[in-house]
Amino acid sequence: MKQKISLPRRNLAGKPGRTAVLTLLTALLTLTVLGGSLIVSGLRKGLHSLEGRLGAEVMVVPYEATTQSKLEDIVLQGSTGYFYMDHAIYDKIAAREGVGQVSVQLFLASTSSGCCSIPVQIIGFDPETDFTVTPWIKRSRGGQLGERDIVVGNDLNAFVGDTLTFYGVECRVAAKLDKTGTRFDTTVFTNLDTIKMLIQSSLDLHMNDFQKLNPEKAVSCVLINPADGFSAEEIVNDINLHVKKVRAIRTKEMISGVSDSLAGISSVTGILIAAVWVLVVIILLLVFTMSVNERRREFAVLRVTGASRGMLARCVIQEALTVGLTGGAAGIVLGLLIVLPFNSLIEETLGLPFLLPGAGRIAVLCGAALLIAAAVSAAASALSAYRISRLDPAVILRGDAS
Repeated sequence: MKQKISLPRRNLAGKPGRTAVLTLLTALLTLTVLGGSLIVSGLRKGLHSLEGRLGAEVMVVPYEATTQSKLEDIVLQGSTGYFYMDHAIYDKIAAREGVGQVSVQLFLASTSSGCCSIPVQIIGFDPETDFTVTPWIKRSRGGQLGERDIVVGNDLNAFVGDTLTFYGVECRVAAKLDKTGTRFDTTVFTNLDTIKMLIQSSLDLHMNDFQKLNPEKAVSCVLINPADGFSAEEIVNDINLHVKKVRAIRTKEMISGVSDSLAGISSVTGILIAAVWVLVVIILLLVFTMSVNERRREFAVLRVTGASRGMLARCVIQEALTVGLTGGAAGIVLGLLIVLPFNSLIEETLGLPFLLPGAGRIAVLCGAALLIAAAVSAAASALSAYRISRLDPAVILRGDAS
């Protein structure tokens, strides 16, 4: 029994070049499978996080805001920017039939000059009516935000108790949010009273170009969830028809481009994985076939000395499994070293929300990639194992085999 177990290992050690090539191929397969799976899983989780962040089925913005190329970046990705409309529009929208939950937000972009600690997007919300930001914040902090209290995104270099200055107003960091995988990780949130104070301070310092704006009578967007019995489409059509100077948009339509991009990346990744899989299987099959042809006399001698056909077939498969598991483990390590430390770079490069899955999900993906590597290696060696089981040692040793 000891000889049976050690024979595959001795065979692999006796051909280090061949073993290295096989291991490299399975590592490449595992790296592609795991890396692709992590990226697609991270994009899907990022999209889900973005959907949860929006929280509203309908968003109403000033009509001129829809002509800005940055609208979706501001709303979906937290890029710096702002637009305003009269608060009276909120009252008109709230009175429309079918409007259920409704709340407002105010946007403000800080600058990189001496008046502000960092250039970020600042979003003000109404804690009394908000149903989009508050649930998200409550996961990190309980209670209400006080005057000049702010909540910072996960990627900002600020922590609870720190002080950040915006347009000369000092604000205290009351909470730091969990990672979302979107640019909201670099966004600052606060209540309406505080953001109105910041807007007024920016006006007093002549730091912005909306000098005629009255912060007390302005909103940037209105967020809506339909009442029971009404659809988002009905709300959008009604507001666009009866409320002037605004544009109602279904949030699902806003993220459709992100979803399409995700679908495209998923398709490309799937094609890449399939191509690598086919290539690796073909190469492994050729290598194992050549290996068996080279070792026919060796296997014939083993048969003559008492080794059964099944033992020789198992030997080849065990060699393949050893290579598969070793290469698979190497591919997993490489995949984790590439994806985990550079997830922010991946998000920036793809331009899409990206949030790595949890440790449990990563462990499952690693286990699946390792099983695939082992299964592919075993499958590629199966034909060789079958051919070994059909060998006639007498013919081979006489040198008459074709």
